[in-house]
Amino acid sequence: MNRITEILANPSRRKLLVPFFTAGYPDLKTTLELVITSADSGADIVEIGMPFSDPLADGPQIQYSSHLALQNGITLRTIVDSVYTLRKQVSIPIVLMGYFNPLIAFGEKRFIREAAHAGVDGLIIPDLPIDEAMAYSKYMKNNRLSSIFLVAPTSTDSRIRQIDNMSTDMVYAVTVTGVTGTGKKFGQSTDRYLKHLTKILTKPFVAGFGVSSPESAQRLCQYSDGVVIGSALVQIIRAARTKRASVSKIGQFLKNIRKSI
Repeated sequence: MNRITEILANPSRRKLLVPFFTAGYPDLKTTLELVITSADSGADIVEIGMPFSDPLADGPQIQYSSHLALQNGITLRTIVDSVYTLRKQVSIPIVLMGYFNPLIAFGEKRFIREAAHAGVDGLIIPDLPIDEAMAYSKYMKNNRLSSIFLVAPTSTDSRIRQIDNMSTDMVYAVTVTGVTGTGKKFGQSTDRYLKHLTKILTKPFVAGFGVSSPESAQRLCQYSDGVVIGSALVQIIRAARTKRASVSKIGQFLKNIRKSI
């Protein structure tokens, strides 16, 4: 049983707060500090992005952070080693999110095995469709890692059920058509979509893509098991005068989100 399974098995669990940080942005040392601060500020799971040169699902903010992270020399090897370091101070689940090409280059089986050894609890690979994920899912299961797949507003009921079945512990619900980013408006159509998911999915699900305030997080949590926040955090980091200030501001922002949900 990994840490995600343990959290979800708690019948009295709270709504899940899942911040996303790109590994190596603004630099690797600060990324580690951000993860530790998040755990201390009420995060239940931390998502660490594996930077890639062609991040199809990501909007301008995450693309920006990925570009700088790659310039900083971040590789999958760096990320795995960093998780191993984080495990000395962080006990909450760590999920890596990224694209499939770097895993192939690293060696799919090798990466999954080494990620599990370092203390990773799950992976999100947005560009890996469930139809092509049988071998991947088997490797993940053999290493006790959680496979988290994405559903979207365009997913059919049949597809949602397939994704639910393929996901190990939980599902990631994309709230809007398009890429990640702040400034998304969540209206009645979003409410209907999330309510519909509660009727089809058998596993818990978190909602993401566009959460940027306590109010938006609170709204999505009415019909989901938690929220993922990424682009808004990049904006806070970019706006901060110093890296130390960015860590402090992220901590306060997450505490405010925690209170709201």
